[in-house]
Order: sequence, then C-alpha cells, then structure tokens
Amino acid sequence: MTANEYIKVRFGRHMNECTNEEIYIGLLEYVKDQAKRKDIAGGKKKLYYISAEFLIGKLLSNNLINLGIYDEVKSELEACGKSLAEIEEIEVEPSLGNGGLGRLAACFLDSIATLGLNGDGVGLAYHMGLFKQVFKDNLQCEEPNPWMRHHSWMTSTDRTYQVDFGGFNVKSRMYDIDVTGYDSVTTKLHLFDVETVDESIITDGINFDKSEFAKNLTLFLYPDDSDDNGRLLRVYQQYFMVSNAAQLILDEAVEKGSNLKDLPDYAVIQINDTHPSMVIPELIRLLQIRGLTMDEAINVVSKCCAYTNHTILAEALEKWPIHFMMKAVPQLMPIIRELHNRIHIKYNNPEVDIIKDDLVHMAHMDIHYGISINGVAALHTEILKDTELNAFYKLYPEKFNNKTNGITFRRWLLYSNPELSKLIEELIGPGFKKDATELKKLEQYMNDDAVVQRFLDVKNTRKAVLKNYLANTQGINLDQNSIYDIQVKRLHEYKRQQMNALYVINKYFEIKEGKKPSRPITVIFGAKAAPAYIIAKDIIHLILCLSEIIEKDPEVSPYLKVVMVENYNVTLAEKLIPACDIHEQISLASKEASGTSNMKFMLNGAIAIGTMDGANVEMHDFVGDDNIFIFGEDSDTVIKRYADASYCSRDYYEKDANLKKCVDFIVSDKLLSVGKRENLERLYNELLNKDWFMTFPDFKDYCATKEKAYAAYENRTEWGRKMIKNIANAGFFSSDRTIAQYNADIWKL
Repeated sequence: MTANEYIKVRFGRHMNECTNEEIYIGLLEYVKDQAKRKDIAGGKKKLYYISAEFLIGKLLSNNLINLGIYDEVKSELEACGKSLAEIEEIEVEPSLGNGGLGRLAACFLDSIATLGLNGDGVGLAYHMGLFKQVFKDNLQCEEPNPWMRHHSWMTSTDRTYQVDFGGFNVKSRMYDIDVTGYDSVTTKLHLFDVETVDESIITDGINFDKSEFAKNLTLFLYPDDSDDNGRLLRVYQQYFMVSNAAQLILDEAVEKGSNLKDLPDYAVIQINDTHPSMVIPELIRLLQIRGLTMDEAINVVSKCCAYTNHTILAEALEKWPIHFMMKAVPQLMPIIRELHNRIHIKYNNPEVDIIKDDLVHMAHMDIHYGISINGVAALHTEILKDTELNAFYKLYPEKFNNKTNGITFRRWLLYSNPELSKLIEELIGPGFKKDATELKKLEQYMNDDAVVQRFLDVKNTRKAVLKNYLANTQGINLDQNSIYDIQVKRLHEYKRQQMNALYVINKYFEIKEGKKPSRPITVIFGAKAAPAYIIAKDIIHLILCLSEIIEKDPEVSPYLKVVMVENYNVTLAEKLIPACDIHEQISLASKEASGTSNMKFMLNGAIAIGTMDGANVEMHDFVGDDNIFIFGEDSDTVIKRYADASYCSRDYYEKDANLKKCVDFIVSDKLLSVGKRENLERLYNELLNKDWFMTFPDFKDYCATKEKAYAAYENRTEWGRKMIKNIANAGFFSSDRTIAQYNADIWKL
C-alpha cells in the first residue's frame, strides 16, 4: 500500500484533498506501520543502552530514508501539489536530550539497528525536555518545551513497574519509539514515564516544586541543581530510570529462558556516562530478591555492565552525598557499602574507593564492577589512562579501550544535504550510504576543477537554504556571499565560545580602524546554557550584545555580522551544518572528550579551525595540515599547567595590549549601553581573575589562524579541494564503524 492509498483509507480522501496536518498524521501512522513490517532484531543476547539523553531529532524523513521509501513518498506528495519540507515543519522535535551525549546516543541506536544488532535504548520520557530557549533583553530565558502530542512516535505499552523510593513508590509505564535501521531491522527506544507526573506544578518559566518528587520525576531533563532539592531530584530521576531498566532486563532475560545466574549470556548493559550507574546496585538487589546470593549477584552483574566515560571534567563524574542516597534510595546503600568494602579491603588505596568523604563515586563503581571502560576519542582515552583514571588503569589495564565517536552520516548527508548526497552518488555510486569509507573514492576528483566547482556550487545552494530558513523562522538576514563561520554546541567555558566572542571584538576594532576584510564575515553561534550556569549565560549575553552593537553600526555591519540562533536544536543543526564554510572546534586541549559536530561539519565539506583536542586529533591525521586550521597549546602543556597551578590570566592580560583592549571592551560604555552591568562585569572579572579554561594563552594564535583561514577561503578552487578532502575522509567517523567496534570488543552480540 502506498502512502497515498494509506491516507485515503485513513481519512477517506486523497492526499491533495487533505490538510498538511492530516497528511503528517497519516504519514506518521504509515511509517509506524511500515516499521512494524520490518524484521525485529533478534538473538539470545541483547544490548541495553541506558542513557539520560536521546536527542533523536525529527523522525519522519529519517525513517522514510531508512525504510527506503523517501523518494517514493516525496514524489507522491509532489504529484498532489504538496511539499514534504512543509509537512515536516508540522512535526515537533522530541525534547529528550541536550548536546553531544544525547545526539551520540541517538546515532548509536540508528547504527545498532542498521547493523542488525539486538539492542534497544532505555531512557526517560521527559515531558518538557531541557527547556525552550528564548532571548529577551539580550539574555537567555528558559521556557517549558512541551513536545508530546496525541499523534506521536511514542507508543504506549502494557509494561508497567513499581519503583520504590525512600518513603513512597510510583508506578511507571513504558513507551516505545521504533528505531529504523537503514535497509535493515527495527529496534526500540524504551522511554519510561510516571503516571503521577503533573505538568500543572510548573509556575513561571521552568520553575516548579522540586520537592514534589512523584509529580516531577519526568518533567524536565537535568533539572536545575543549584540547590539540594534539585540535586536530590537528579538522584530520584536516575534511580527511576535504572530501576525500570533493571526490571525490564531481568524480565526479558527470564522470558527467553535465563535462570539469571547466566544473565551475561542474555544481557549486556552499556552505561552511557555516570547517570545510569545505579543500575549496578539495583540489579544486584533485584537478583537477590529473585534468589541469588550477594556473591552470585555481584559476579553476574560485573560480567554484564560496561561504562562509557564522556568527559574528564570533575563535575560530570557524579558523586552523590550519602545522605541524598539514604533519603532517595535507602535500599541501595547496604549494597553500595558492600561493593565499597570489598574494594577497600582488596586494594587499600583511597584513590580507588567507591565511598570517599561521604560521597558515592559513581564512575568508580562502574569501573570496578564492569567489563569495560572506554573513552570516546584516541586522545581522550590516553588522558584517562595516563592521568584522570590512571590509578584504575594500573588495576585493570585490560578493561580500558577506545571507541572514537561517530555520527549517523545518513541523517547528516542524505537527509540534511540532498544536493551533496546526489553529487557524491553520481561520482562514486550509492555504496557510501551503507559503507561510509567509500567516500574515500572522492579524492580522485580533487584535481578536477569542474568537479571541484560543483562542490562549491552545492555549498552555495545550502547557504541560500539557510539564509531563507533563518529569515522565515527567526527574522535573521544573512549575506549569502559572506563567509559562514559557525560554532554550534552546548555553551560551556571549556568549549570557549568566549574566545570566539573576543575575536569578534578584535575584528570590530580592526574594521573601525579601517582594516576592512576582503569578504564579509558572518559569525554564527548556537548554544543553550544550563539554567544554573551563570557564567555561560553571561557569555550568551555578551554575544547578543555584540550582535546588536555591530548590527547598528553602519561602519562595521557591511563587513561583520554576529548571529546567535534561538533555541538551537537538531532541526536547526540540519540547516546550519550543510551551509557552513568554517566551523569552530576551539575547546581547550585535553577538555573535549571527542566532539561530534566536528564530524558532521567535516562530512558536509566545512573546514575546521580547531585545537588538538578530542576527535580533532584524528581528523587532523586523516586530512593533513593543509586541510584543517590548527592552533593553540597542546594537551600536555595544558595538563602540566593545571598540575603546577602556574596559570595567571592577568599576566597575559597585562602583557598583550590588544588582548587587554578586547577584554576591556566587555565593560565599556558601548557594551553597557545595550547590556546588563551585572552580567558583563561578572564575565569580565571571571576572565581577568580566573579564565579557568585558558582563553588568553591561545587568543593571539587563534586570531592569526582565523585570518589565515579567511585568506585561504578566497582561493575558491583550492578551498573546494579542501572541502573534498574533508568529505572523502569523513567515513571513519560513521557511527556504524563505532558500533561495530563496540560489538566486536565489548558487547559480543
């Protein structure tokens, strides 16, 4: 049955007689029906990928592509005078994630299904997601981001569980979203919700009574943790997630014939960062209820669980106070104490203890009682082994391994950039859609000037698409002939959006002094700051103030434009990334575990300005010095400077007159005329007296490198060759490759 026939049965009339809303509902139901007709991944052993986030993006076109019916449905719509792009605008993006962690989890689910592996995702059904970002008075404001609709990709199931907390319990329900593999099987994303959730407790903005745990468990992703109730709520949320996951895992294993002592033959659990760590003691607890001894339960669980470390930032390696645990999950503490005591007696080394200073160290529990610890880029894994987790590496060298992150290149190429995908298929055939390493064949065209020009033409097409999209959706007007210099990612000081902003100030001064760029520059930011992350919100304020000042300055605005897109999400990324000329990967060396936007930009022929950090290191290895713009101090220098506490930001400020001038501009009368004194002075003082992520030492080199990149852009043919070189070498960064490695080395499905 075609989509048109399906919709006629559903609504009693043809597509051309239906509204766009009806067509969207019909296509949603049609796709869900087609997904159910695909083979379901099977096998004795199953992977459970547990994650606090799944940033899955809109699903209609992605599913149409994976099911192999995108072109057919698009043609049916066009024959009826309808546009698939317009239909897609009706879809609401599921608000189930925040940044790279959640997007990676979504990519992994796609690749698990594409490779035909027996694996499902497990997470929570957040009603309001993270938040909807709106800008008022050049400040970020947060509003609820409701996304659940009556017609939804989520399907209610009959599976419910009781989850017990200290003093009360709740009943959960499992909802499923089909995960379609590309020309392959269908798997599931299991999302648990609580029946007592109450959206009406939200007051102004995203505030709510954090003590009403039964009513707020699944309201928001990462609720504000600036107070004890907020931090405690995160413990409740995490336990709710893993208790449901653990009950599901045991039930499904038993349904397939497990006696639970052989659970490792039936289940492997990937703990995505430390949010799901409590699955270890919870499984041990449940196995004892089902008849295993403590020793047996610990032995079984230790052979099922694997841990992915996504960061070396201390605040992301969760450590929960014992009194929080005793309040929220008192039933787990005897087990956690037992796990701790065994390690304490065995190693007598406080550095590797699970409980220290009345805090439960989640990552330590994952490492001791799991089969694997992996980093997510070559440099990141080496830093874990050499410094951050060195004491554990000495104990368990065989457990440590690297799995460099990857992306679902079909979403970020076939769907996001159909013009580029069509050109690539014309040149090298369709094989790259299944095997991204076939992109390497594009290198044979690097010296064919006619082909190079076609790649440049595609880029111009996508720049026009972005220009029109932002004009229509956010009232932002871009100069298509300018350089699109883009930095989109979570707002965090280590990602150093503040350094990019300082460059903008530097360029503003140069233009005022008569040094005009040969081509206009458009600097585009997209980022959300966590509601309680004050300095991050101050950086957004600075960027928005700069945007206003430059826009109103007739001397500067023809040459420089600063844009911060509102409410950056997957949908915006799908427009920004294909249009980008230069992308910013400027984190402080050693601080970005991997990055994945760098891979998406590379795949779409944008050229990186970057530090030797995260996966930038491997990107540099693939494309060589001439096709990426590297700057900044290396990770060894940075790590040493932290170790000996030798960095003093004021020293750099006093010695570099140009840097001083740019930093001082933050609190100048010009900025204060459009900004808030409190925010700008706080950011100024943070940089001047702390600059924890070392913006100042790299600033001069960064400015020089950007000028070098802008100059290189003017040789259009050479720039086109750089684009092809990047696209051709992006195949390694496919999540299909990453997942195949996870399976070969860890999961063994």
